[in-house]
Amino acid sequence: MEKPTHEQPRPKRGQRAFHFDRHKRESRRTGRARVVLAHDWLVTQRGGEAVLDRIAGYVKAHHDPVALLTLFDRGVSVGASADQIPRLSPGLSRLPGASGAFRRWMLPLYPGMIKNLSSLAEALHAEEKIHLLISTSAGLIKNLPAPDDVPHLCYCHSPARWLWGQGEEYRRGKGGKARGLGLVLFGERLRQFDLSGTRSVSVFVANSNHTRRMIEDIYQRDAHVVPPPVRTKFFRPDPNTAREDFWLLVSALEPYKRVDLAIEAAAKARQRLIIAGEGTQMGWLKGHARHMANKYAGGVRGLIEFVGRVGDEQLLSLYRRASLFLFPQIEDFGITAVEAQACGCPVVARSAGGALDTVVPGRTGAFFDEPDPDALIEAAKSVSHDPKMCRASAKRFSEELFDQRMGLHIEQLL
Repeated sequence: MEKPTHEQPRPKRGQRAFHFDRHKRESRRTGRARVVLAHDWLVTQRGGEAVLDRIAGYVKAHHDPVALLTLFDRGVSVGASADQIPRLSPGLSRLPGASGAFRRWMLPLYPGMIKNLSSLAEALHAEEKIHLLISTSAGLIKNLPAPDDVPHLCYCHSPARWLWGQGEEYRRGKGGKARGLGLVLFGERLRQFDLSGTRSVSVFVANSNHTRRMIEDIYQRDAHVVPPPVRTKFFRPDPNTAREDFWLLVSALEPYKRVDLAIEAAAKARQRLIIAGEGTQMGWLKGHARHMANKYAGGVRGLIEFVGRVGDEQLLSLYRRASLFLFPQIEDFGITAVEAQACGCPVVARSAGGALDTVVPGRTGAFFDEPDPDALIEAAKSVSHDPKMCRASAKRFSEELFDQRMGLHIEQLL
């Protein structure tokens, strides 16, 4: 991981995770606060958007959400609560193709676009006082300055992976050389912007201990950990559904997700693998799967199956039937790994990142240390798990617990 040098701006250490003071809370005013939300971009519905929607639901229930600020808006649904909040985005986001794949090539423009969003927030504040800004970020939206005297609560999924620690992963797959060149040309300037911009964050909340440590290392800031909400009431085992002999991977098909590693391991083990998800690397990964099947499995067809983005019911069925769930990447948290465990499915995960918080080796799955197909295969062979323990472990991350934990942080700042 790249760390700030002595020449880079070093934000002052921020607030420590607060201790909830019930007497202080009861002594404050009881009116509904006006809250602005911010999210990196609204172009698809994945784990980050599920967190945003849950926070939006809490804000709608207890306060008044004024606007949802975002760098790019494709107009997609991201959840029932978040969809009801008016969205605002900068003018550049309306360029042809900007909210699609082209947004990745607009990185050098992000600081200016965030400045534009700041002006929109100031205008809202001038119209009627804003009491709190809440950003949910795995990129640069956390650098959005709040209006004067307005606290900024950042729920951080991860410092921008492509700037801090996983730049090499973004050089993989289709377009990897171009992405790598872009990071060489603009990475340092964006890191400087990221370091200085986070000074505006009043309180950091991290989604895992892994992310908390990254926030401390990079930004020299403290953070409290609130794991993301997992729909454990929906994702649950079915005693009438038998396990089948296939591995499962559910993921965005992007370079850092290491789907290529899972494909190579499955082909080498001659083990059927079902991949659910979509993303920019779909075409490249399908070609990689054919190559691996030819190399290790005599070109057998159907060994690696891509089913695209699936609905909730199909996903539930896959979790209930799979013999193993693969989690080959270093992830900030990993909601899908918890969803699988909620259905009683064991997880084989890289022994790093958020998986260290969610997988209990020997009881809910197994770890492998190196990003190597043989290491993954050996971990899969060694899996020992208790379906009831999988379920119990997953319930630590329920939606209800998220509401309680996150609600305390929100109320503390109002």
